[in-house]
Amino acid sequence: MPAAGPEPASRPARRTERDRSRRVLSQNFLADPGALRRVVKAARLGPDDLILEVGAGRGDLTRALAAGCRRLIAYEIDQVLAERLAAACADLDHVECRAEDFLAAVPPAEPFAVVGNIPWALTARVVDWCLAAPRLTSATLLVQWEYARKRTGDFGRWSRLTVLTWPIVHWRLSGRVPRTAFRPVPGVDAGILRLDRRAVPLLPARQLPAYHRLVTTGFTGTGGSLHATLRRHHPRGRLDAAFRAVRLEHDTPVGSVWPEQWLALHRLLA
Repeated sequence: MPAAGPEPASRPARRTERDRSRRVLSQNFLADPGALRRVVKAARLGPDDLILEVGAGRGDLTRALAAGCRRLIAYEIDQVLAERLAAACADLDHVECRAEDFLAAVPPAEPFAVVGNIPWALTARVVDWCLAAPRLTSATLLVQWEYARKRTGDFGRWSRLTVLTWPIVHWRLSGRVPRTAFRPVPGVDAGILRLDRRAVPLLPARQLPAYHRLVTTGFTGTGGSLHATLRRHHPRGRLDAAFRAVRLEHDTPVGSVWPEQWLALHRLLA
């Protein structure tokens, strides 16, 4: 009897069109009921609110959000999921399901909020859309944990985008959601990122261009520290006095400067 040969190597499971679509669209569905409730709580909905949901998927978060708002427009670009979403919300008269790309949507002319378990590959574009929408009141977004920490100063460092927009937008980290709350399970945890447009900006509109120039210059990194960078653009004595006033050392890296310190520097140097 001939000796048994080696076991044939198992073939990898063949990816279906749906598998490829989920990978391209970064589809990780929030499956944990407790996590859904945390997102809804973080959104702080009011009964008169208009909500736009990004990446509504199968409608689990959609139905939870719909219970607390006046009107909800749910966007889902995946046509298969959009059909499931429409079926899941068929009994909700105040919910409109759109099989469209949220990023191509025209922002409403009335005040509105954005909520969503967004595709992580599109995080920067979704955030930019929200920041550019003049009537947006808030955005509550499930994003990668590292991104949420980076944008809210949780690493002890502040990003250029956060500092630039701080006079008109408050960035807040509203919680952590473990990766096991999603299906399929992603490689990292998620963070609940909350953006709130300030009812009263911290600077008048006429001062924003000068503030933006200061921040943009400071983040160029020429000189090795914020003081060394700004010294190229401001008199040494005046700059030293401003740094003493806001309690900044001359060797402080630009990312370690708090948004409130940037605002104070603007007022002292403008």
